[in-house]
Amino acid sequence: MGGFFFKSEDPKALRDWYRKHLGLDTNDYGCTFRWKNEKGEDCSTQWSPFKSDTNYFSPSEKQFMQNFRVEKLEELLAKLKEEGVQVIGEMESYDYGNFGWILDLEGNKIELWEPMDETVL
Repeated sequence: MGGFFFKSEDPKALRDWYRKHLGLDTNDYGCTFRWKNEKGEDCSTQWSPFKSDTNYFSPSEKQFMQNFRVEKLEELLAKLKEEGVQVIGEMESYDYGNFGWILDLEGNKIELWEPMDETVL
């Protein structure tokens, strides 16, 4: 799991609430949970509230979007497309990784992330 993103009426107030009541180490992006995978490699999962009017989850109308860490994103997107999965837009590349988006069979938008930088792991 790379992250869980959801809509909020007031993301800052919600982040502050989670900081105060549950001890999450929040910042402007939410909270990063650090962990190690089965190989002992450093990894992270991001928890982030977004403004309720965000378009980032579009075309999904859902209140949330999941982010999954993947390998070989370009190959995966091609395979998913062959399998009839709806791929949203084009793959995007940044210093910290490659991103692609799909819709599951219930219209939930899923962000696929191929991390490229150990600092975000």
